[in-house]
Amino acid sequence: MTVDQRRIRVLFVEDHQLLADALAAMLGREPDIDVVGVAKTVAEAKVLARERLDVVLMDYHLPDGTGAEATRAIKARWPGARVVMVTALTDDETVLESIQAGADGYMTKDRAAEEVVQAVRAAYAGETLLPRSVIVEIARRVAAARDRGDERHIVEPLTPRELEVLRALTEGLSTPEICDRLFIAPNTLRTHVQNIMGKLRVHSKLEAVAFALRYRLVEPPRPGDAVPI
Repeated sequence: MTVDQRRIRVLFVEDHQLLADALAAMLGREPDIDVVGVAKTVAEAKVLARERLDVVLMDYHLPDGTGAEATRAIKARWPGARVVMVTALTDDETVLESIQAGADGYMTKDRAAEEVVQAVRAAYAGETLLPRSVIVEIARRVAAARDRGDERHIVEPLTPRELEVLRALTEGLSTPEICDRLFIAPNTLRTHVQNIMGKLRVHSKLEAVAFALRYRLVEPPRPGDAVPI
């Protein structure tokens, strides 16, 4: 197997053994995916993160801390690792804290069994796994936080094209969907996203979405537009 064909190294951080074992078994049957371990705690995640990781499927509530804490530790060691939170949106503060920790996407546990293989490959390819219903929840929470204060954040102005890309990200569109809408190539889109992240001083597309909604760089999605997940 060449470098370009290397297997995707996946770590589970999940304290529910049955769920972790079931998802790990599903991924283990895929020829391009290698499950390197299952951590039940933040401490175990830090130990397993000593080896290279490509994708991490992360629970939020762990016996000795939170998935956000584990995400920070993993991102500090492997900045290129993609962390996907596998959790329930009813967990208060989960969304924003995980974004700030560097999470790259979300997947709900009730859909994990049918989506985990696709989610791992999409995350590895650089996609932001962000269902529109999650975006609506982010919009609601950042609006509430914004209403509690009058903070302002000055950023370098985005170009009209960058605003179009950012708006598409907040709609939860995938890379192919954005490219089709804006008639641009994936490499061009990647450049726009990198420029957006640099100007907003954020570290992931997910964080860029939260920033855009918090500071009203784009209009938030309406609850009625959300797609059930």
